Amino acid sequence: MTDKTPMLASIRAAEQTLAGEYADVLVVNPDLDRKLVSFQANKTETAHRWFKYKEGFSAALMRYVFERTGIEAGHILDPFAGAGTALFAASDLGMDATGVELLPSSAEAIEVKRLLLQLDRVSVADSIAAFAAERSWEQSGPTESFGHITITAGAFPPATEYQLGRYLFETTALPDTRMGRILRFAALSVLEAISYTRKDGQYLRWDYRSGRRAGSKPFDKGRILDFTEAITAKLAEMEADLGALDSGYYIPRTLFDVTRSAQRLGEIELLVGSCLDIMPQLPAEKYDGLVTSPPYCNRYDYTRTYALELAMMGIGEAGIRDLRQAMLSCTVENREKADLADKFGPTLYEEAQNAFASQELLANILGYLEACRQDGSINNPGIPRMVRNYFREMSLVIFEGARLLKPGAPLVMVNDNVRYQGAHVPVDLILSDMAKRAGFSVETIWVLPRGKGNSSQQMSEHGREEVRKCVYIWRRAREPRATTRDPQVALAS
Repeated sequence: MTDKTPMLASIRAAEQTLAGEYADVLVVNPDLDRKLVSFQANKTETAHRWFKYKEGFSAALMRYVFERTGIEAGHILDPFAGAGTALFAASDLGMDATGVELLPSSAEAIEVKRLLLQLDRVSVADSIAAFAAERSWEQSGPTESFGHITITAGAFPPATEYQLGRYLFETTALPDTRMGRILRFAALSVLEAISYTRKDGQYLRWDYRSGRRAGSKPFDKGRILDFTEAITAKLAEMEADLGALDSGYYIPRTLFDVTRSAQRLGEIELLVGSCLDIMPQLPAEKYDGLVTSPPYCNRYDYTRTYALELAMMGIGEAGIRDLRQAMLSCTVENREKADLADKFGPTLYEEAQNAFASQELLANILGYLEACRQDGSINNPGIPRMVRNYFREMSLVIFEGARLLKPGAPLVMVNDNVRYQGAHVPVDLILSDMAKRAGFSVETIWVLPRGKGNSSQQMSEHGREEVRKCVYIWRRAREPRATTRDPQVALAS
């Protein structure tokens, strides 16, 4: 095995240099914590709490961001919309919002909440209560078969899967298809609770009672809810939230006072697909703010963690593979996307790739990870390719963001730094450096007071070292960006 100590030393030196350039804008923000910058704070939020999208941020964070960055009117864009937290938080404040989301289960969460904004919520709450009280799924009758894929087979106790199938069939028998969709969404939201599985980032972790082998140490998920218990609790939660809505506005639970008496809800537009396909089709200088949290460069595979939800929606094995490849490269199974130059156009593509290829710290990291792959010291040979493609694609997202924003508009991004094979990857600094090349000024990088530790494997080999979790605030220049082209820079392969 090659001694790569000098390569790690070069990475540390390049990181210190880059950190010095951004020292004035790296600010520890005591207002932020991991609960706020995650789904956790949404657990008490009307409507946001229905679907557990644990990779998202909270509505409370969005309201804080809107206030602190001056986003208070106009139209915002979220190219990685998740379950729509930014979209609905903006709409609550009277702003229009456009979201782009690839994952069908997350898109469905947005669509159902958007549908409810168009209906008489009190009537819907009454219909939900009536359906829950009838418990037709507990009566014998036809079932709708759950469309299992390989990684979800056997996910439910047999009695649970039968009741789930009865429930899904009963939703299709309703005369009002909109109510059927809302009730199916409730079932989509309880799949993890009634299954042998738990979402664990890179994969589904299986409880020992499933009969599946899941590593050397048996995993005990704890109590697995009966279907009727889980679905009636979810329906009651939705009924309560809908009944509490007043004149179409969500109950404000804010970090600051908001007066909504004379305020319209902003329009919400959802574009389903990959932002790498959709952003180049959007009009330039349309948006007053871009607020998002992209997938992190951390090997999380959303198509596995949300496999139950995707299977229930009829996404088969081939569809899962297509989704995985279409999403931003954040898993070791992603292959290079060969058609990006055609999608983004030669000028923007070349500018973005020059910014990617000329980032010195990133080049050092990629060289080190490739050396680890070649000598077999890295635990997965797909990691170097994943990291390279992640930053290549994010450079395009950043440059597109600069094109889409109005002059002076902010771009706000929540992201984590990561570590591989002892090498710290300061995603915040690398992306901010690319953003400068795209014509953004780096206004501030809010650092959470408490970072996160590296994995147990990393700690055993390289020691414990916290990595930052940050919220970046960049601002688009008020003048047009000069073309940044350097034909002497060879694109990384």
